[in-house]
Amino acid sequence: MRTLLLGLDGTCRSVLDPVFEAGVAPTLESLFEESATGPLTSQLPPWTPSAWPSLYTGVNPGKHGVYGFLTFDGYDYDVVDATDVRAHALWELLDRRGRSSVVVNVPVTAPTRPIDGAILPGYVSPEDPPGHPEGIFDDVREEIGAYSVYGPMDTPGEADLDDAAAHSKTRGDAFAYLVDRFDPDFGFLEFQQTDTVFHRRPTDTEAIERVFGAVDDAVETALSAADPDNVVVVSDHGIGEYAGHEIRVNECLRDWGLVSATAGGEGMPSWDAIARRRLQRGESGGTPDPGLLERGVSSLARVGVTSQRIEAVLEPFGLAEVVARIAPTDAVRAGTEQVDFRNSRAYMRDRIELGVRINLADREPEGVVDPDEYEATRTELLDRLRDLDDPDGDPVFEAVLPREDVFEGPYVEDAPDVVVVPRQFENFLNGSLLGERFGTPRESWNHKRDGIVAATGADVDETASLADAHLFDIAPTVLGTLGVPQSDLMDGAALPVVEPPPVETYPEYEDRDASTRDDHDVTDRLAHLGYLAEDQ
Repeated sequence: MRTLLLGLDGTCRSVLDPVFEAGVAPTLESLFEESATGPLTSQLPPWTPSAWPSLYTGVNPGKHGVYGFLTFDGYDYDVVDATDVRAHALWELLDRRGRSSVVVNVPVTAPTRPIDGAILPGYVSPEDPPGHPEGIFDDVREEIGAYSVYGPMDTPGEADLDDAAAHSKTRGDAFAYLVDRFDPDFGFLEFQQTDTVFHRRPTDTEAIERVFGAVDDAVETALSAADPDNVVVVSDHGIGEYAGHEIRVNECLRDWGLVSATAGGEGMPSWDAIARRRLQRGESGGTPDPGLLERGVSSLARVGVTSQRIEAVLEPFGLAEVVARIAPTDAVRAGTEQVDFRNSRAYMRDRIELGVRINLADREPEGVVDPDEYEATRTELLDRLRDLDDPDGDPVFEAVLPREDVFEGPYVEDAPDVVVVPRQFENFLNGSLLGERFGTPRESWNHKRDGIVAATGADVDETASLADAHLFDIAPTVLGTLGVPQSDLMDGAALPVVEPPPVETYPEYEDRDASTRDDHDVTDRLAHLGYLAEDQ
């Protein structure tokens, strides 16, 4: 193999250093010791489903089109997949130049496109996606035993650490099998559990060390199988403690007269705590006709007795979780006060997008803001959000920007109209309607902008500085190690550790037919991903 790209989701120096000091990841530690290393600045938004596509395409979300876990068609939504990434992936460019690839567990890669090599899709795919070539998952399982996209830490609850370690081990075993079978020029192996363990058990040293120890063993297996000339280690973002406040953006917008609320099971739910817990347990079932209980709860919600208010009463007595276990999901949703997207002037539709969307006429199906009022409405949003202070009197956001100041490309209109950057990523955004503007972050750890990058090998200058590395630079850097030109559409440039590749124009990206999209139930996918409480 010429170049191996290793992805450690959600990893940064403050995470790695204690792991190295504990001596549980000697293979990774030795890689970093012999590599040029540095922080890797992530993009906005710094979350898995948008950041990994940016890394493997080398373009910003305005050019590939993915801003979060969800893709929207008006007010309807679906979970993103690879058909939403509308830019060439690294392995597709390599395939055009006669280079083969093995890609294992990389997020947002299902459904796959044919290449010379193999692809086992990772995070946000269904549990059993069709990889490439056809039947490859069956082949892998026959060769190494059990292999699943999601592991014991990907759903709420106390995961068995032995099972979590075994799950990470399968990544290395699968990669080794595929390398032996396809003999690729390029390999890409990603580990999701390095991020998930901090969402689930951020202060559990034993769990963190077990996960990183298992990942380290898998990396050793991969290195032994591939014997690569070059190794590049990257993360999509960092992770750390959130010491600020929970900012309920839609509550702020409601106070400013921009958000309208509804109840009774209509509209897109705001994921209040009770509904979220139910969905995480995998309950779904589409939109059946409401039963007697749902009709009763809906009627109560219309007169103000919402699930949010019920939870506020039950929580101090420790009863909210009990109710969550026994309340049918459809009943909870019927009693949840929600953002009325159709009648609101602006709203946060998905906190992962880091922004506010204007309900613009002639763009949204039932938009209420006249196009002539767009700039005035957006200016009002920019001013109010910039002036928003937290309960300590500090600014909530370090930056509030028009979307065109952040993104560039043909899919900028898919972005929020106003982009917000939480102060030092210590304030946790929440789109739920919970009655108060501010609260305590319901996740004590979450994403930070600075990840990591390390590079070593025959085509790498380990003495060069990586001080200014950006997520968009990784694709050009990898192409440089393989002697393949980068696309002129890429927003990054090869890092100074490698010879920069030439820049060329590739054939225009062709959107895939919608029929190639994986068939799945959206609620099941969101629940299975753990998205509704601990966004990856």
